[in-house]
Amino acid sequence: MLRQGCRGSAVLMLPGGLNTGSVMNTLNSRADATLGALFLEFVKIGLCGFGSLLAWAHRVIVDERHWMSEAEFAETLSLCQFLPGPENANISIYVGSKFRGPIGAIVALLGLTAAPLAVGLVLGIIYLQYPHLPAIQKILGGISAAAAGMLIATGIKMLMPHCRRPAALFFALLAFAGIIFVKLPLLAVLAGLVPLSIAVTGVMSRRAE
Repeated sequence: MLRQGCRGSAVLMLPGGLNTGSVMNTLNSRADATLGALFLEFVKIGLCGFGSLLAWAHRVIVDERHWMSEAEFAETLSLCQFLPGPENANISIYVGSKFRGPIGAIVALLGLTAAPLAVGLVLGIIYLQYPHLPAIQKILGGISAAAAGMLIATGIKMLMPHCRRPAALFFALLAFAGIIFVKLPLLAVLAGLVPLSIAVTGVMSRRAE
């Protein structure tokens, strides 16, 4: 849903009461967010994020570097999920451009993708050569379990800023139930809940005014 911003700019309302205006208003510049720091931190995210880049992105951006608050990261993730393309790539582009403009976006995206691509090619060749080794199967099983745990923890932490937003919690529960219990495809859940949540947010915003 589009609303008129305070300076006449269009603001896109997102699920859970979020909007692009509240995300874009957090743009600033920090001395520690250099091009080198952006590249190295996103290299870390790409290399360490076995099975769950999102969990590592949250850890690095929010917990370690404090480039965003929990609420800012949740808003950014909502925006990046709403946009086309992989959400992790969108996050790297957004964070890079937030602090260092278009060059920062390119550097952050390269950091996220270049090193993991090289490592992935090497590991893929090794796995294709020795797919049945017990050690490789145990390593993959351990990585999968750890990634699942990190993803669950990240989801809970990201939900905390919305605890006082009943509408956001309601739609989060609907999305969870639709995917886990009803076994609906992700696109079907998004197609059904995004328009409904935008409409509900618009009604609640008009009532608040």
